[in-house]
Amino acid sequence: MPDTEYDARAELVATLLKKVEEDQYPSTTMLNMLEELMTPDEVPGYAEALLNRIRSEQFPSIPLLKRLQNLT
Repeated sequence: MPDTEYDARAELVATLLKKVEEDQYPSTTMLNMLEELMTPDEVPGYAEALLNRIRSEQFPSIPLLKRLQNLT
């Protein structure tokens, strides 16, 4: 057995997090999936991505604000 195993969950989380950071309007489905898959260690990166999006908008999305609130 190899020393390092492929972690499909971690790869999917990383891919979804990158999409959240890059997409102007990340889908609710994608955000829900990401939140279901994250481990506690991955939550700070997701929170930072949401914060960056909120900071960059003059009128931040209420659903994004609520998602961030639910992480705190």
